[in-house]
This record gives sequence, structure tokens and C-alpha cells, in this order.
Amino acid sequence: MPSGKPNPVDVHVGSRVRLRRTLLGLSQEKLGEAIGLTFQQVQKYERGANRIGASRLWDLSRVLDVPVSFFFEEMDDSVASRSPRNVMRGAEEEAEAEADPMTKRETLELVRSYYRIIDPSIRKRIYDLTKTLAQSAAGNEGRDGEPEPEQ
Repeated sequence: MPSGKPNPVDVHVGSRVRLRRTLLGLSQEKLGEAIGLTFQQVQKYERGANRIGASRLWDLSRVLDVPVSFFFEEMDDSVASRSPRNVMRGAEEEAEAEADPMTKRETLELVRSYYRIIDPSIRKRIYDLTKTLAQSAAGNEGRDGEPEPEQ
């Protein structure tokens, strides 16, 4: 693995910090204040540029109100296989993966806005409309087997 490149596990953990922070509506500055860091340090953690130590991860889990395991959830096997330890042991070569749409700001803002809609019937109609538009754009008419949203 080229030096200077963030460890894929650190990038994943950082993206989960960003996901939770954004879903809670916290700025990087507010999160930093809550755990005694600058917003620049929070930014580096979220990019995976700096590793998050165990005690800091514990602090983040408390402030973000999630278990420590949250930061490792939804980690693909490909992420672990691209960790330097596994690459050096002969694991598959690092491939440039497409950005996970769940880590994009647009997605996070959309999810936050969606859950701000209090009326379940309106939320359901927006869900159905969005699904229909996506199916139409993909040329995939009809049900796709996705679970219905919680009411």
C-alpha cells in the first residue's frame, strides 16, 4: 500500500463518524467542542487521514450516542482486505472503489430531511414517489422487493 494513503479501515470508521454526526445535525465544530478537539481534527478523523485511538472512539460513541461497534458496521470484506496488513499478506490488490452513496452529504441531508416529516402518510407518499422516480430512471418498472419504510 502506498505510504501516505489512509488505511481503508480508518476511512470507513471516519465515514461512520461523519454519517452519525450529520444525522444528528452536529457541525464538525460542535462535535469537536464536545470531545475537546478542533473542527480540523474532526475533519481529519472523518477523512481517515488521522487514526482514531480507542479512548477517542469511546468518547465519540458517547457523544454520538451509539455503541463503539457502530463505527465498524457495514464494513465490506473488501475494506478489510485492503488494510495494509492484509495487502502485505498477499490479499487482493487495492482497487479504487466507487464512493459509497451513504457517505455523501446529499444522501445524509436527504435522509435527515425525510425523517423530519412528521406525518407518516406524507412521508410514505414521498417514499413511494422517490421509489417510482428511481425505477423509472433505471427503466425498472414495478416492485423491486425493497422493504417498506417504517411508519
